[in-house]
Amino acid sequence: MTENNLNPHNLDQESINKALQSGTTTVGIIVSDGVIMGTESQATAGFTVATKQAKKLFEINKYTAATISGGVADCQYVINQLYALSRLKEVEEEKIPEPKYIASITRNILFSGRSFFVSMMIVGGYSLKENAGKLYGIDLLGTLYEEDKFISFGSGSPFSLGVLEADWKPNMTKEDGIELVKTAISSSRERDAASGFKIQLCSIDKEGFKQLQ
Repeated sequence: MTENNLNPHNLDQESINKALQSGTTTVGIIVSDGVIMGTESQATAGFTVATKQAKKLFEINKYTAATISGGVADCQYVINQLYALSRLKEVEEEKIPEPKYIASITRNILFSGRSFFVSMMIVGGYSLKENAGKLYGIDLLGTLYEEDKFISFGSGSPFSLGVLEADWKPNMTKEDGIELVKTAISSSRERDAASGFKIQLCSIDKEGFKQLQ
């Protein structure tokens, strides 16, 4: 992802293309008992590595997490809104909101701010209602779609998607899913100059969010 934000008042086609190709790799996959999500830790400012410790994987609540790509400031703002709105929903209904709810409010924020936010996010988690892992992609225009296998965003995504297309299988175990996500992100770190350094990884199942590394 990039530290130097795009012009928030002029989302022309060139800006959209830059956002879609933002320098990062984020990945989410469905496994038999939930989801595995991961990313790496590099943020760039043009052709410069701005930081090797960029946080791109966030626990929104016990059963939902999100990864970010695009403009850092925009993504941080959206994440803070998701924290607050998730907690408010939990207090109002006395239960933790479903991943689909978090994906929907992410979509609403990005759609209503489509002239301002340059952010693409993966929202994943475990649905207690459906007893299954859930995976959603939301782009900078507020488009929301649900994936039943895997998803990857960022400039390194073509390399990760190649690995996922070849090796993802239905009903993968958690352990196999962890290794697959590591392999997918590692392939992007090897081939994409904008992706690099430490892998951030989590699992979410009926027991909740667990940071793996």
